[in-house]
Amino acid sequence: MLDIKFIRENPDAVRENIKKKFQDAKLPLVDQVLALDEENRAAVSEANELRANRNALSKQVGMLMGQAKKDPSKLEEAEAQVKANADRLAELESKETELAQQIRHIMLQIPNIIDPSVPIGPDDSCNVEVQRFGEPVVPDFEIPYHTQIMESFDGIDMDAAGRVSGA
Repeated sequence: MLDIKFIRENPDAVRENIKKKFQDAKLPLVDQVLALDEENRAAVSEANELRANRNALSKQVGMLMGQAKKDPSKLEEAEAQVKANADRLAELESKETELAQQIRHIMLQIPNIIDPSVPIGPDDSCNVEVQRFGEPVVPDFEIPYHTQIMESFDGIDMDAAGRVSGA
C-alpha cells in the first residue's frame, strides 16, 4: 500500500501509474482519497484545537470554582462551554475514525508503483527475458499429476478422503 503522504505529494504520478497498469477504473480513487484525507486532516486539526481549548477552560473552571460564591454565572457559563466542546470533540473523534477506515479501504485498492525497469504492457506477452539458465528439458514420458504419484506410493487414499470429507 502506498503512503498517503506520497499520494498527497505526487497525485499525477499515482494516476500515471494506474494508467500504466491498465486499471483506468481506479483513477477516481486518487481524488476520493485526497478529498477524504483533506477532510480527515481538518477534523484532526479542529479536534486538537478543541482539546487545547478544553485544557485552558478546565484551568479557568478551577479558578472560577473558588470565586463561585461571588459570581456563579461565570462558572456555569464556563462549564456549559466545556460541555459543548466535549460534545463536538466526541463527534469529531467518531468522524476521524470513520474517515480513517474509508481512507484505508481506498488506499488498499490503489496499486503500488511500477518499477521503472518493468516493461509496460497489458499482459505477460510484453515481458522481456533478462536471463536464461540452460535449455528447458522436455521429458520423453508423460508427466503424472501429483495425486497419481502419491497414489502409486500408497501415500494417499483419495476414495477415503472423499468419504471423510463428504465430497
